[in-house]
Amino acid sequence: MSNLSVVLIGCGAPLRSMGWYHATQLLDEKSDICASLDFIVEPWFMSDSGKLSPGYTEFAEFQKEAEAKHGIKFFTKVEDVPPVVEGKKRLAIISARTSDNPALFAACLGIGSHAVFLEKPGAPSVAELMKMQESAKKSNVAVFMGFNKNVSKYSEKARKYASANAGTQVTFYHNNNYENSPESLGECFERNAEGMLKNMAIHELALAVSFYNVSVETIASVKADREYSRMQTLPGPSGKDFTDFSKLKFTITTKSGDEVSIAADRCGGDDSIGLVTDKEGNELVRYTMPDSEDSAAIEDAEKRIPGAMPYFYVQHPDYLKLKQRVAQAVANGGPAEGVATIDVAVETLRVAEYLTPTLMKQLK
Repeated sequence: MSNLSVVLIGCGAPLRSMGWYHATQLLDEKSDICASLDFIVEPWFMSDSGKLSPGYTEFAEFQKEAEAKHGIKFFTKVEDVPPVVEGKKRLAIISARTSDNPALFAACLGIGSHAVFLEKPGAPSVAELMKMQESAKKSNVAVFMGFNKNVSKYSEKARKYASANAGTQVTFYHNNNYENSPESLGECFERNAEGMLKNMAIHELALAVSFYNVSVETIASVKADREYSRMQTLPGPSGKDFTDFSKLKFTITTKSGDEVSIAADRCGGDDSIGLVTDKEGNELVRYTMPDSEDSAAIEDAEKRIPGAMPYFYVQHPDYLKLKQRVAQAVANGGPAEGVATIDVAVETLRVAEYLTPTLMKQLK
């Protein structure tokens, strides 16, 4: 039995929420995660309002099965979770709305968590994330981020190829499969109101920060690809207008001469690509996520968990790898290889806030 006890904060709706998928992977005996999921905190569906909302019936069924089959205890508030058992370590996994993260994070420190796994982007603003960073340091709590592409094979292979071949350029492509319609994109813009660079493309910005020496202070220039990119103002379900990118491609050049390009398309499909080109822009090699090596694991996940959001299956191997590495590091000590920390997240969010108005101005 593992000495690492997990508290999951923000289960959400089965088949649709990332928190629920974290729980599913943790409960799968084949996952090889050296941790035990013991507690789940679900503030929304366990509230009076949440019990009247869509998805509650499915959550209640999941709760009933998890309690009966795995002995998991459910709570409405983090503060109600029992103290850490002597001889155990506690890992808190926060997979909630970004706006709720600062308060939930403080509560997780208050229940004696030894480490926190925090979903991107971590907090709504740099200032709030820096406060969380400082409180974690004071409490001697390690904070790991859910930037799964930092440990993806496709990004690692693209970086290695470019590093071994001088004069090459890397572009990281990130595609989602929203319907290309004003209704679908308007709903997306409202639900992800923090904007593309703080949400969808935050993974690629984390790669730039982690591996290409990108920070607000080191950026010499950023140039949007006007032909590829599209910025739109669309009404969300509430009727309020939201301005964001439906497609965006740009190149960052640092003061030391490093270059990296990022492209994101909300209606481009389900894959992510690491494309390496020569100086003239000719393709030399591309690596994709998922690849043929991942197909068996993805097919197995689709069979075991039918009906979930498509990107859960595509990212299944990488999210599993993240939790395996984090759990191993917390349970046994040592670093979590390749996993981004809150320090990376702070700089990534700083870059996102810096680039957003610059790129919007270029694309007006």
